[in-house]
Amino acid sequence: MWAVARRPRWIALLLLALVLAGVFAGLGKWQLERSIANGKPLPETTETRRALDDVTQPGRAAPETIAGQKVTVTGAFVAGDTTILTGRSGGGTYQAVGHLVDAESGASLPVVIGWSDQRRTAEAGGERLTDGQELTVEGRYYPAESPDQDAYTRGEFSAVAPARFVNTWKAFDDRMYIGYVVADGTTAKAADLGTIADRAPTRDIQFDWLNLFYAVEWVVFAGFAVFLWYRFVKDAWEREQEDAREAAEAAGSRGAEDAAEPAPAHR
Repeated sequence: MWAVARRPRWIALLLLALVLAGVFAGLGKWQLERSIANGKPLPETTETRRALDDVTQPGRAAPETIAGQKVTVTGAFVAGDTTILTGRSGGGTYQAVGHLVDAESGASLPVVIGWSDQRRTAEAGGERLTDGQELTVEGRYYPAESPDQDAYTRGEFSAVAPARFVNTWKAFDDRMYIGYVVADGTTAKAADLGTIADRAPTRDIQFDWLNLFYAVEWVVFAGFAVFLWYRFVKDAWEREQEDAREAAEAAGSRGAEDAAEPAPAHR
């Protein structure tokens, strides 16, 4: 069989199979690296409090790596722009979200101030901070939520969605942080609201089994590419062997027929 495999045609096909196997193996390695990377815990730098503008900039989407980052931001809340959300975790039936204008950048920032079980109380608490005075808010910064996450019921909303706030806030100059801050107890107390129960992000390692499955699948494909070449060569060799046997049998049959014919008579 290896005599057949050494022919130029099959050597070229072997090279192609090896190239495909290499590509498949590379894809398997990439999927394996993703499964391991996805299993790494988040960095613990989120517990070091930083100025908001050192963490992100207006208009920049917040990556998951800074979700829950402790931040400090100074600014003034805008009167009449308090938004009430419901159906959220962290405490209370209603949570007040204020429109803070950052004193340094001038950009708008949604701030979840605190909670109450009464809608009026939550709204009054948010407006209590809109006296024009600058406040320093400490809390955790999170990526913006999508309006699609809203549990919309009877005109009520649940997502901290800057994409929706741009249409509801009265005072807005098109500069906004693509994220929001959940304020700590100091701000909630100033608003006479309950403090949102917010804690450090979990750092459990969750191995990505789906990516591992894909990695194994690509390795199988790589092996199959080489195996397919082997089957093609073996099939070609078996066909040649069969052809040779048939040719030998045909030659033997003709010889037997020639031997069975009577010799011509001599006069």
